[in-house]
Amino acid sequence: MKLYSTNNKDLRVSFQEAVFNSLPADKGLYMPEVIPVLDPAFIRQIQQYSLQEIALEVAHALIGDDIPKDDLQAIIADAINFDAPVRFLDAETGVLELFHGPSYAFKDFGARFMSRVMGYFSKQGDQLLDVLVATSGDTGGAVASGFLGVDGTRVTILYPKGKVSKVQEEQLTTNGENIRALEVDGTFDDCQALVKTAFNDADVNKVLRLTSANSINIARLIPQTFYYFWAYAQLKSQGISEVVFTVPSGNFGNIGAGLLAYKMGLPVTHFVAGTNVNDTVPRFLQSGSYDPKPSVQTLANAMDVGDPSNWVRIQDLFQNNLDELRGVISSYTYDDDQTVKAMEELYTNYQYIACPHTAIAYLASKQYKQDHPGTYASVFLSTAHPCKFPDAISQEVFAKIELPEGAEDLAGKPKLATEMPADYASFKTYLLAHK
Repeated sequence: MKLYSTNNKDLRVSFQEAVFNSLPADKGLYMPEVIPVLDPAFIRQIQQYSLQEIALEVAHALIGDDIPKDDLQAIIADAINFDAPVRFLDAETGVLELFHGPSYAFKDFGARFMSRVMGYFSKQGDQLLDVLVATSGDTGGAVASGFLGVDGTRVTILYPKGKVSKVQEEQLTTNGENIRALEVDGTFDDCQALVKTAFNDADVNKVLRLTSANSINIARLIPQTFYYFWAYAQLKSQGISEVVFTVPSGNFGNIGAGLLAYKMGLPVTHFVAGTNVNDTVPRFLQSGSYDPKPSVQTLANAMDVGDPSNWVRIQDLFQNNLDELRGVISSYTYDDDQTVKAMEELYTNYQYIACPHTAIAYLASKQYKQDHPGTYASVFLSTAHPCKFPDAISQEVFAKIELPEGAEDLAGKPKLATEMPADYASFKTYLLAHK
């Protein structure tokens, strides 16, 4: 597998180099030189395969011989050891539940796969691998869980102070061992900027072997394609072949993976991006002008991103053709009041308890269905377990949530976090002082 930078298509690096370096020096993002199209016969018979078998087929097509197929199969079996079921609310509306992994969020797919891939390649060297990650909520917990105890790695998680939920904070600050948490007095965009600056700092890179666990890392994007293929397999097993996926979108890595799956031959009728009031992409799709703004805090905190990094990957997939993009992606935006009402509606009408991100996807899915009636299945993604958002869900409804295993134990663990201002000098000093 060879990859180029979105800022320099003449650049070529190996998959291993892209995984470890995460961000090209020109500040682009790595993309596959060739996007393979899966055998149509495999797609036609996809309902016959398990999630792990589908994941192996997709990953091997992308990665090729950079990881031998037997080794790749072992990585997938260890990393993707939980399900992602489609639960139907009615005959034409389904929820793809992506919160059945150990951190109760969709990012377990990317974080667990990436940690195993990094561990696999790290066996070939003896220098400690420093993993930097910025989180707006769920990424931190997934990365902490995925990398905890992985030999040869150390993880530093930056999260915005006061802008993640209690459970999210507990998941990323109670680990110890090789996991460090930095509580940054700023926004997610500030955290993301600190991480990106560190990757391009020669002083830091002389002494630390840096890589990223954010969705800017290609090893996060690849496994997120798996559940789109798996959802389609589940639909096909029920005789459904036309689907519109609606994705709650913040940094646009999740829907970017869906679009990569689409380019690999997954038959998707349309994609819908649901956002909170951080609406940079919806405004771009309407006006053609990309105008990022500082992020605004909302109930759907994992989507509080003013300048989504992965949008450049999506534009690259479509060769910056705005008309083609508009033909494949629609987008809607919602505020907190609408989000709360959507959570109430899901519970009243379907007895389904959803997190704020899932509620936004539900609203966008419903709106697209009203604007584009048809016989397709409308599947919206549920990206986090509702237990992670006690402040966003009414106490009466929250009391009815069945907590996943281990959730109650988090509250009794001590918080291990270092407070830090949102300036790069402080972050650089921390990294060099703890090398």
